[in-house]
Amino acid sequence: MKTKIILAAAAAAVISLSGCANGPTNAQLGTGVGAVAGGVAGNALFGSTLGTVGGAAAGALVGNEVGKRR
Repeated sequence: MKTKIILAAAAAAVISLSGCANGPTNAQLGTGVGAVAGGVAGNALFGSTLGTVGGAAAGALVGNEVGKRR
């Protein structure tokens, strides 16, 4: 069972990294940075899983919009 999980994770990593042949757009970078920053802020403010996920979602939305405008 453990081997199947490791193989599935490795396959998912290969598939996801193969999409990175070109550099990410500013909107994609903004989404990633915003999600991380929002998750950290949500966890710090609310201290719960829901706060972390909500902060990450809000940060991703804001980061995407900021990235589009650059």
